Amino acid sequence: MRNQLIRVGTIYIPVADPKESSNWYRDMLMAKLNYLDEDKAIMDLADISLFLVKSQGQSSNFTDINGEERFILTYEVYGLESLANLHNEFMERGIKVGEIENRGHAGRNFVFSDPDGNKFDVWSELSPHYKEKLVKEET
Repeated sequence: MRNQLIRVGTIYIPVADPKESSNWYRDMLMAKLNYLDEDKAIMDLADISLFLVKSQGQSSNFTDINGEERFILTYEVYGLESLANLHNEFMERGIKVGEIENRGHAGRNFVFSDPDGNKFDVWSELSPHYKEKLVKEET
């Protein structure tokens, strides 16, 4: 176990203005600001550190082989009801969100974007490790 990757610790996201972006992530996604300077903001969100790094006109998205623009990460929520509730909350907050989708696998998803156009996915299926952890915390 010593030489295994354990978890994702940090994700770097390009943004035009770290201060403005950190305010959006705080206000819209309830992320916690840990550090801010001219070049970056360090945020905590969903047990991951997000480094919002100043860049010029870039996003974290990529285009797949079929020409579809894709996101770099998927957040998980616990169940379809949580997914639908979060989708509604995001719309009420004015976050740009896509429709809830059936992609032919377990659960449902939707995509949302930050003001810099970085896309993120939300999936209704919580991974077994976190599901077990959540159940233990609730009892």
